Order: sequence, then structure tokens, then C-alpha cells
Amino acid sequence: MSKDEKIEKTRDLVKRIKRALGEENDVILDKLNELGCELRQNGQYEEAKEVHERCLAGRIKVLGEDHKNMLDTLNNLGNAYDNLGNYEKVLECFDRALKRNERNLGKNHPSTLGAVANTAIVYDDTLKDYEKAEPLYQRALEGYEAQLEKDHEDTMRDVPKTIENVLKRAEIAQD
Repeated sequence: MSKDEKIEKTRDLVKRIKRALGEENDVILDKLNELGCELRQNGQYEEAKEVHERCLAGRIKVLGEDHKNMLDTLNNLGNAYDNLGNYEKVLECFDRALKRNERNLGKNHPSTLGAVANTAIVYDDTLKDYEKAEPLYQRALEGYEAQLEKDHEDTMRDVPKTIENVLKRAEIAQD
């Protein structure tokens, strides 16, 4: 099945579930979130943003501001804004998710640390603001090491390598 066929199939499923259950239920909201992700993967960023915005509004209404699924959708919306080049909105979404994760899960929970790393990536890769990226990467690394131990695959995956790259770029930029 092609990406376009998969998107159409998901759109059709969303319509059928919506007719049967209404838009304000967790099943339809899961499918909307999935559709937004598929649209983003297919390069349909504006529609993905609109779908994630609808999903986010529904999840806030149905699940509340602090539910994990709402936070996942908020991150997906941030990614859609990133694809559209609206970095102010990206940082707004990621910061909102980060603050809720910190409050609900703690500063060193893996979901919180993921939000920290996402924010660092925007500052690093997109905005080339290494001074803002480096302490965020460092916080994520230290948090992962404290929670997951130094040799855990989530700790060793991207964060240490990225921190090392950020530090190298910062040194080059200072020269």
C-alpha cells in the first residue's frame, strides 16, 4: 500500500469512527493523531498541522492538559510547525510539553528528558544557537544517565553524540 493509499484509508477510518462515536472520544483522537503523523511523513505539513491542532483541542477537552496522549500530540504539533519553518511555534509547543512533563513526571523522567532533547535539537540544528542548545543537551544527558544508567541504549543513542557535536561546533564558532 502506498503512503497516499494509507493516508486515504486513515482519513476514511477517521470519518467512519467520527460518524459513529463523535469527535470527542479517545478512539477518534488516536486516529487523528495517527493521520497527522502520516501526513507529516508524506510531506503534507500544513494539513498535518491542522489535524494535530484539531486533535490537540479534542485531547485537552477529553483528557485534560496533563494527559500523556495530549503531550504526545503537542510534540507532534511542534514537529509539524518545525516542518513548516515556524520555529517560534515549535519552541512554544515543546516548552509547554516540557513544563507539563516536569510538573507531572519530574525533571528526570525519560519523557521530560525527551522534551528537553527536542528543544535542544531545535536550538542546535535549526536555529544554530549552540549556547542555548548545549546546556539542554547536557541536562538531558545527565538526566538519562541518572535514570537509565550510563550504558543504557536510550542514554547512549543520540544525546551524547549530539552534545559532543554541539561542543565542537561551539568551539569552531568561537575561533
